[in-house]
Amino acid sequence: MASLIEDFIATLDKEDSEYQALLEISQRKTPVIVKGDVESLAKITEEEQVVVDRIASLEKHRTEVLGDIATVLNKDVQTLRVPGIIELLERQPRERDALKAVYDRLKVTVEDMKLINERNRSLIQLSLDMVQFDMNLMQAAKSGPETGDYNRSGTYAQGSMAGEPSRFDSKS
Repeated sequence: MASLIEDFIATLDKEDSEYQALLEISQRKTPVIVKGDVESLAKITEEEQVVVDRIASLEKHRTEVLGDIATVLNKDVQTLRVPGIIELLERQPRERDALKAVYDRLKVTVEDMKLINERNRSLIQLSLDMVQFDMNLMQAAKSGPETGDYNRSGTYAQGSMAGEPSRFDSKS
């Protein structure tokens, strides 16, 4: 059991390190989003994906180790959580304290990630809204105001002043 706990602690510690790396990348992303530098944003996103892949691998390993711990403890893996494991380690203070420390660190890191990601998401949404506004503005300028023209038969012919030839016939 001790080796499973040590493996679990080491995996959580590696996950925290990877999340710290992801946090640093996300913090670098913020000014790039503000500047609207799409090329740099693409490069940063590629860096993020590499770290996310490593995190996914660690998550898989952590889940496997947690399953093994649940089996040894005769607990349901679906309901077994780190705080519960910490409580079960009351007679092993060294492992308990190490697990609690890495768990608390990881919680803080993940919370920081949530905040940075939310800020970046909001900035991206603002950028998209601005692009949409610019596109709408250009479309409105391109289409021009509508005119109330009538055709030769005297019926209403809806049209636009921008880019259309004049319907005024000076010979009439």
